Amino acid sequence: MKRIGVLTGGGDVPGLNPCIKTIANRAIDEGYEVVGIRKGWGGLLNYNLDDPATHAEYIVPLDRQRVRTVDRTGGTFLHTSRTNPGKVRPHDVPEFLQGTASKSEDDKGPFDFTPHVLRVLDKLGIDTLIPIGGDDTLSYAERLHREGMHIAAIPKTMDNDVFGTDYCIGFSTSVTRSVEFIHQLRTSAGSHERLAVVELFGRNCGETSLLASYLAGVDRSIISEVHFDPEKLAAFLLEDKKSNPSNYAMVTISEGAQMIGGKIVEYGQSDAYGHKKLGGIGQITGEALKKITGEDILYQQVGYLMRSGAPDSLDLMVAVNYANMAVKLITRGASNRMVALRNGTYTSVPITTIMQGVKRVDVDELYDSENYLPKVRHVEGKPMFLY
Repeated sequence: MKRIGVLTGGGDVPGLNPCIKTIANRAIDEGYEVVGIRKGWGGLLNYNLDDPATHAEYIVPLDRQRVRTVDRTGGTFLHTSRTNPGKVRPHDVPEFLQGTASKSEDDKGPFDFTPHVLRVLDKLGIDTLIPIGGDDTLSYAERLHREGMHIAAIPKTMDNDVFGTDYCIGFSTSVTRSVEFIHQLRTSAGSHERLAVVELFGRNCGETSLLASYLAGVDRSIISEVHFDPEKLAAFLLEDKKSNPSNYAMVTISEGAQMIGGKIVEYGQSDAYGHKKLGGIGQITGEALKKITGEDILYQQVGYLMRSGAPDSLDLMVAVNYANMAVKLITRGASNRMVALRNGTYTSVPITTIMQGVKRVDVDELYDSENYLPKVRHVEGKPMFLY
């Protein structure tokens, strides 16, 4: 019996569990055996062929009973990680793999354990992998395909920034949650007559900040793609506050935003894909606004709340449909594909597509860079979710 492996990598988003459940049930109907790989690519890296104790820790058989109720909760019950087996830092190398990878010139890594991953997949008898993830997770899936592994990938990221698809699982819920929290924060901002700075996730793509501010009617929006002047922003917000009968003003800001002449606020150690944690530009901006205006600031970092909990109906629908499409690709013998939504239609593209471009906000069409405002005027011919 042919066997399918499923894993989730990168940040969790709402809709992952329904997606996994649908994959398992549909694949079983088609005569496949399905196993879940725990902790993303880390599960394959840490699977010790000679230690049975690691086998049950990282591999979970997915039968109907095992997945029956998983769709009732958010996140991913398979768990996730940001591990990249092709670029493992020395301190992340599992003990049993020490000394087995070819060393870099300075003997400090990163090390490539793809040969080990391929041996594990062969040992497990996995014929096809369904990785569910964003650019980073799927870029390693593309690497495995070049090594001969069959791939049917599913895009997910709350930033909606995977190139090649108009939509990624998790985006609708993240925008919906952001709009809800923004409206809730209005009560405190208004009660205390403050300038409110709401920081939202978005490393390189400011689409969540753009759309959340557009839909929630926020006064100003700062996105990752456009560097901003805090003095200019302060003047705008004072004007907005003065014209508001409740005497407050709000601005959303992407976590990856930068002041003119500044830099992205990063902290901690880089992950396997070279990304440090982001967060804090909202607080820095709030402090700058207070210094410039003398106004009290309400700063709220929404962060993980954007992608926690159950999916909304749109994310649920797309997750289920993507899952069915991925299994259908496998039954047709297709490989090296990523399911996608393009121009409102479900389809699939070569997984190499994700390497061919960068998905960002169309600043000229959708953003007023001079006034720090969404400028959504012409939507004809654009996808349902603007980018």
